[in-house]
Amino acid sequence: MDFLMNFFGAINFEVIFQLVFLGLIFIAGPVVVFLLALRGGDL
Repeated sequence: MDFLMNFFGAINFEVIFQLVFLGLIFIAGPVVVFLLALRGGDL
């Protein structure tokens, strides 16, 4: 049990969340372009 507490205590969740949100922002650009192409360029 002490090993689990040490393992999860060593994880920097702030860095993980920043990378996740960076990935979401990075994916959002092509998704918007794809949706625009599907709708014929009309928002």
